[in-house]
Amino acid sequence: MTAGRARTVFVGSGGFGRESLWRLDSHDDVELVGVVTAPPRPAGRGGRLGPTIIHEVADELAVPVILTPERLRAPDAVAEVLALEPDLLVLADYGQIVPAALLRVRYGALNLHPSLLPRHRGATPIQAAILAGDAQTGVTLMQMDEGLDTGPIVAQATVQLEGSETTPILEERLMMAADGVLNDHLGPWIRGEIKARPQPIEGVTITRPLRREDGRLDPSRSAGELDRQIRAHQPWPGSFIETPAGRLVVWAAAPEVDPNAPARGVIDARGLGVGDRQRLWLREVQPAGGKRMSWGAFVRGHPSIVGTSIVR
Repeated sequence: MTAGRARTVFVGSGGFGRESLWRLDSHDDVELVGVVTAPPRPAGRGGRLGPTIIHEVADELAVPVILTPERLRAPDAVAEVLALEPDLLVLADYGQIVPAALLRVRYGALNLHPSLLPRHRGATPIQAAILAGDAQTGVTLMQMDEGLDTGPIVAQATVQLEGSETTPILEERLMMAADGVLNDHLGPWIRGEIKARPQPIEGVTITRPLRREDGRLDPSRSAGELDRQIRAHQPWPGSFIETPAGRLVVWAAAPEVDPNAPARGVIDARGLGVGDRQRLWLREVQPAGGKRMSWGAFVRGHPSIVGTSIVR
């Protein structure tokens, strides 16, 4: 690798990449020549088409070319990107496979992945760190290959977890860590001052996309596990229980060990009996079609729910 401003294309769609796009626009070692992001999608209650947050930032930065292919692997999409004559691709939170032709540009394709690889490869690393109760997670700047997050590591930054994070809060922290990694290591990478190192063979875990049904709270699990699920599954797919009063979305809870906790799956004035004589203290809930409220307020409006069992 030799020194010089690298013609750079940013590839991303989700909010995790927002600060990294800003960083690329102001970075002394790159010339931001284009952005690739997902096409507009229906959003909000009205279902109106709206651009991705990356598209909005790219407009604000006046990036000269913004591409929105439905499939990046389509030959015409690959040709459009290569027509920008990129030296470097930087990817964050895109959600599609990058074709091999785009990995072979001068300085390669670098992916900002929100975990300490090889732990939590795949689609949902932020949620997986919370679900697993990890003490730390982080960001990996990786040189992409044709595997699933298997490429060699350029740099990493560690973020400590406090055990109370929701996915949106942790994503914000990791987004700022990614900005720092890019700021500190992109120039040395372009100048050939650092080399990527292979990922360790040990410690590999794989995550998968979340489904709506993953939001169902299972009272056979421990209160601690369910608390982590509720925090990890915000905003998607959410967490819920089915009660005689209808579906309740659970926004906030806390585990309690109480010898007087109700039987597994039974509702009391403080929450839900779960695990082995534990209670999931329900702090904030939302009935179907209603507003978010405290559990106490919900019980006062539905006193007959106390002593009933959830529907599994």
